[in-house]
Amino acid sequence: MAEWQVERGIGETRAILVNNDQIMRTRHHWDGELIAGSVVEAKLISKPSGAARGTARLDDGTDLLVDRLDKDAREGAMLNLTIMRSAISEKGRMKLAHARPSTDAVRTLSLTDSLAQTPCPIREVRRFSVPGWSDLVSDSLSQSIDFNGGSLLIAPTAAMLVVDIDGTLPPRELALAAVPAIAATLRQMDIGGMVGIDFPTLPSKADRRLVDMALERALDDWPHERTAMNGFGFVQLVSRLERPSLFHRAAISRSGVVVRNLLRQAEHITQPGAIMLTAHPAISAQLKTTWVEELARRSGRQVRIETRPSLAPEGSFAQSVPL
Repeated sequence: MAEWQVERGIGETRAILVNNDQIMRTRHHWDGELIAGSVVEAKLISKPSGAARGTARLDDGTDLLVDRLDKDAREGAMLNLTIMRSAISEKGRMKLAHARPSTDAVRTLSLTDSLAQTPCPIREVRRFSVPGWSDLVSDSLSQSIDFNGGSLLIAPTAAMLVVDIDGTLPPRELALAAVPAIAATLRQMDIGGMVGIDFPTLPSKADRRLVDMALERALDDWPHERTAMNGFGFVQLVSRLERPSLFHRAAISRSGVVVRNLLRQAEHITQPGAIMLTAHPAISAQLKTTWVEELARRSGRQVRIETRPSLAPEGSFAQSVPL
């Protein structure tokens, strides 16, 4: 039976949906982020006359984009707002968290709370029972996914996440071989919003229809809308966007992804001794004092940090060393 497993990490909370010892889906939440479904109280600070959209601000200074405002809403009013989408960073800008007016009481959801809305049971664990999380992180950092006969090259952009398909198989066979990998990636990387898939160009309408049908079957239980493949091999998917995907995080906050994965590796060290974090300067700079203290508290060990400029950021590692 499928179940959600939740790891409360340092700086983030991670969750995987496990079925038959396979990771089917993931969720991840970085500390301090607002989770879709939370209800917050905020002050309306900007609303053009007659508009249904405006900007609200939380007590901590966080701004929210608000829509469906009542026409009588006035700047300065305090409103309860339901978070519809977390804030999402993009190159050069930040998409504010999206919210709507609510009559519900204020509540802050955790990742576990949000998973309770799904039909699968939830179990909090110290460590996931199946391997694969670190591989997903590595794939997100490389922005590519290998499959038998080719690879998916992933490029998050401001408009959409674009998937390019590369390989040595004939075009029709390559397109069909890519479909299962695309379907698995959308689920495992927690991808939502606009997705553009650039399949190999298929001149034959029959071949394009064959790929469309394969994609329809593969995404049968993934809520979305989809265009048919055009003559250039392009397909567009649209699904609900509530939070950043692993690919978006890696594209915008690469060091943030690496440092959290480093802390996860360190927390799971079983060999005796002190914990040594060996990291590129860009990664060691991300190691908050509170995170290092939390690692020491959880492990019951001394934590040391070695900064090594010759090391690639993604090559940062944790190990046990003699006291």
